Amino acid sequence: MKRFLKYLSAIALLFTLSGCGIYSFTGTNVSPDIKTFQVNYFQNNADIVEPGIDLTFTRRLQDLIQNQTNLSLTNSGGDLVYEGEIVEYRVSPMTATANQRAAQNRLTIAVMVRFTNKKKEDDNFEKRFSFFYDYDGNDLPRGAVLSTALEEIFERITQDIFNDTLAKW
Repeated sequence: MKRFLKYLSAIALLFTLSGCGIYSFTGTNVSPDIKTFQVNYFQNNADIVEPGIDLTFTRRLQDLIQNQTNLSLTNSGGDLVYEGEIVEYRVSPMTATANQRAAQNRLTIAVMVRFTNKKKEDDNFEKRFSFFYDYDGNDLPRGAVLSTALEEIFERITQDIFNDTLAKW
């Protein structure tokens, strides 16, 4: 009987592990034949151009994928290709004071992403990702306010891109 339970436990463990597929501790589901990725420069095509955010976004996406996968970054010929552009950079008032001034403003950034998986074309897509940051109406989106806003917005957008392309959430 003891031997039977060991055998049964081994089979249960085998089925549990075989059903998991190819996952990592970060939740990625990357096929073993995918070794490289490339992130092409995301040009800022928004109506309002904030200098430097295009390069900052491109590097944030590269860093996230490098830090959460074992894929190698390449400049060309990547198995996975991320490309696109920043299509929206907008500041809009959210709430008003009695003096008809903005009590709170919202910075919204949107990025259009074209994802290509050269090993599995069914995964390819073009999709818009966006997020926002609310800040005090007396502040301007400059200096520390802008840095904090970009940090939060790009964290969310890059994580959403990662989840849609590699984690399949």
